[in-house]
Amino acid sequence: MTHHADLRLNSEMQQSEMEQCIQNCLNCHSTCLSTVAYCLEQGGQHTVSSHVALMLDCAEICQTSANFMLRNSALHRRTCGVCAEVCDMCAMDCQRFTDDAQMQACAQICRRCAESCRQMAVAAI
Repeated sequence: MTHHADLRLNSEMQQSEMEQCIQNCLNCHSTCLSTVAYCLEQGGQHTVSSHVALMLDCAEICQTSANFMLRNSALHRRTCGVCAEVCDMCAMDCQRFTDDAQMQACAQICRRCAESCRQMAVAAI
């Protein structure tokens, strides 16, 4: 394979990873928002302000990271790094609700988004 073919293949792989990361961010954004609504319906420990605020922060940074990647911003790696950190925190917070399928699903989606954002944050341009 020629050097140009290697670069093209690498670029296509990075594009595919970015597209997957964008989708993970959008999924996490919508899941966190719908889970906030669910938590408000549940009441009790689900409505602790720090928990709700973290899910809203997670939704917001996921949408922002997706937007940065969609625009091909030179700063997308930085937003993805922050997104991975917030998603990890949100996943840990949601997984505390061990007998709640909605909260466990939110934690799983947050972990998936964190992992793909972590990969984007360290990817070469």
